[in-house]
Amino acid sequence: MPLYMKLNALQDMIRSMDNLAIAFSGGVDSTFLLKVAHDLLGDRVVAVTAASPTFPKREFKEAADFVNKFGVKQLVIDTKELDIEGFIDNPINRCYLCKRELFSKIIETSRQNKIKLVADGSNFDDINDYRPGLKALTELGVISPLREVGMTKEDVRALSRDLNLPTWDKPAFACLASRIPYGQKISREKLSMVDKAEQYLLDRGFGQIRVRHHGDIARIEVSPQERARFMDEKLMDEVEEEFHRIGFAYTALDLKGYRTGSMNENIMKRNE
Repeated sequence: MPLYMKLNALQDMIRSMDNLAIAFSGGVDSTFLLKVAHDLLGDRVVAVTAASPTFPKREFKEAADFVNKFGVKQLVIDTKELDIEGFIDNPINRCYLCKRELFSKIIETSRQNKIKLVADGSNFDDINDYRPGLKALTELGVISPLREVGMTKEDVRALSRDLNLPTWDKPAFACLASRIPYGQKISREKLSMVDKAEQYLLDRGFGQIRVRHHGDIARIEVSPQERARFMDEKLMDEVEEEFHRIGFAYTALDLKGYRTGSMNENIMKRNE
């Protein structure tokens, strides 16, 4: 379907709604969805953002800056993923447990504000990865307008650029718990270590990055075109020194570079 037809379908869907609550993380997809919905519904749309140990402070701040700039009403909820039964054990359905808890609270908050419909920013590409969280959304009746009209990540970026949204080229993001391999315990300390390590690399000018927590080892993923930057002895020494200060005994570079869902690769292979 041509891009303009997807956009028209999205706009028609949103126009038909009396009001709407959008799970807003400040990422590429939810920012675009919120902007389109706010342009059409005005004060009848609210952004609901979670304050959580799995959500980096930088992302929370960017989300707050966006709603303040465009005058969108924002509701902030506190989520305690680490208290969810089974979550810290990091099972392969961890995302399901998290999304079930998160969206249950978003729905509760929305109902308190007399809003019946809750949406998330999942796009059409998400159906091609291992995403157990989508099951939780379906069970709870959460809608995914971008996915329903067939919008891909590329579509969202293109339309975001047309709207001059600051997120049009923002690197992809996932919660900090996704940096810890399935089966390895999740803790507040590990999440904090990852957050600090990633922030350090961002401050050094890297774009798309992940720091995977493998016990004493930090495995760095950067975009393929940025890997060559590590062929600098001074940079390697400085990164290793900072990561050691954060708490990692060893620091390694993933030679393949960043790719979406790298922690899911073995799961996807088992399901083939």
